[in-house]
Amino acid sequence: MTDQVIAEIQVAPSPPGTPDDPHAFVEAAIRVIQASGLRSEVGALGTTLEGDADTVWATLRAAHDAMIAAGAKAGISHVKIASVDRTMDSLTHKFR
Repeated sequence: MTDQVIAEIQVAPSPPGTPDDPHAFVEAAIRVIQASGLRSEVGALGTTLEGDADTVWATLRAAHDAMIAAGAKAGISHVKIASVDRTMDSLTHKFR
C-alpha cells in the first residue's frame, strides 16, 4: 500500500457563513488546506488534495476544525480518500 493519497473534502457548515460573508466558514477550511503545503485544487463542490497520507489526514481534520473555529455552529465534512499510485494530474489530464 502506498503512503501517498488523494483526498477530496466538502465541508458543509451550518450556517455556511455570516450575513457579510456568506461562505466565510467554507473559506476558513479552504485556507487551512492551501496553507498545508499539499497540492490542492478548489472545485465547485469540494477541494481535492494529494500528498503524504499522514499530512493529508491531519489537514482534513484541521479543515473540518477550521470551519467550526471560524464560527459555524455545526458542520459535516464529506471526505473521499484514495490510496493509489497515481496523482491528481494523472487521473484528470485526459479531460483538461
